[in-house]
Amino acid sequence: MAQIPDEFQWIYRGVTEVFPDQPKADSEQDNLSVRLQQSDRPLRIKLGIDPTGAEIHLGHSIPVRKLRAFQDAGHTAVLIIGDFTARIGDPTGKSEVRKQLTTDEVKSNAATYLDQVRSILDFDTPGRLEIRYNSEWLSTLDLSQILEIFATMTVGQMLAKEGFAERYEKGTPVFLHEFFYPLMQGYDSVAVRADVELGGTDQKFNIAVGRDLQRHFGLKPQFGMLLPLLIGSDGIQKMSKSLDNYVGLQEDPLTMYSKLEKTSDATIEQYFELLTRLPLDTLPENPRDRQKLLALEITHQFHGEAAAQQAQQDAVNLVQGGDGGAAASVPEFSLGEVNFPAKAFYLLGATPLCASSSEARRQIQGGAVKLEGDRLADPNIMFEQPAELYGQVLQVGKKKFVRLVK
Repeated sequence: MAQIPDEFQWIYRGVTEVFPDQPKADSEQDNLSVRLQQSDRPLRIKLGIDPTGAEIHLGHSIPVRKLRAFQDAGHTAVLIIGDFTARIGDPTGKSEVRKQLTTDEVKSNAATYLDQVRSILDFDTPGRLEIRYNSEWLSTLDLSQILEIFATMTVGQMLAKEGFAERYEKGTPVFLHEFFYPLMQGYDSVAVRADVELGGTDQKFNIAVGRDLQRHFGLKPQFGMLLPLLIGSDGIQKMSKSLDNYVGLQEDPLTMYSKLEKTSDATIEQYFELLTRLPLDTLPENPRDRQKLLALEITHQFHGEAAAQQAQQDAVNLVQGGDGGAAASVPEFSLGEVNFPAKAFYLLGATPLCASSSEARRQIQGGAVKLEGDRLADPNIMFEQPAELYGQVLQVGKKKFVRLVK
């Protein structure tokens, strides 16, 4: 990526790729930083969101936050609610055809989207936000216009799209209506005359189609800005409701705080970089303090300072059985004494909380054991690495605790 001027640090924070990106370019055609400096008007920054579900999670919020960064720099956010494209659903990363949603399902899902992003975007400054629905232009295309759009791409180019290629090679059906999706999303860029389109790293193909269509229709091609896919609370796979490793923007303060307070060491840097504006070189060195700061900061963003502080105190009380004692009073247990991977009953049996592994198994089966406030239901749950447990409180009954440390 080209050298980033200091005034654009917030716009570029966490960005994986900008394309095209010619580091030595002095023309705004080839370098976004040059375009930002030389443009005589606010740029139009496009983000499309398909309402295929009713709830937005933190992973979805990353490009929305970047949209806000452009707003703060004086540019125009163009938020497209894909009420038309959602009927097909983005095939990117899908191993089979998506279920087509009805118009009523899409309308119901879309109704909650704006409320969920209101705490992130600037809705109040005139000229800083356009909210568009792509049915406005896609539903009015006639067959001759559709054929013109389709004629800009070959079947070979479409099959180069990763998900399509894999499915085709495996003999999994690829339906013709799925080919419409990247072309329709690309045509959105034509309709709103986008200068920049935001998306996850899995959206490069779709954004590039938008560039090709803009060029076909005589417009200056947009820049693509790609952002990382947020790793979910499991610390392994990307955040997803279907994997139940997500933090929803509408979750209550205590639930949001409690989930974020367990963010693993492996992913916490990514969370700070993508979900906060905190300086990365001033974060606490202690892993537990980092977890609490992250949870407090993000809960504050969506629920306010008072609710975040209350959620933090409620989380402490839950872990300590409601006795109100200070977290610092919990004794520590070093995981260096445990061989990993380790099942839950073996881990518990190695601590002073139980006299043996067999007692640990009985306590877990009896529902008396909690890890960071969540009840452990299966004595055979496997913990692969000690790092995923650092800073968490292991509890038996109401009065026996240890904090797991290195």
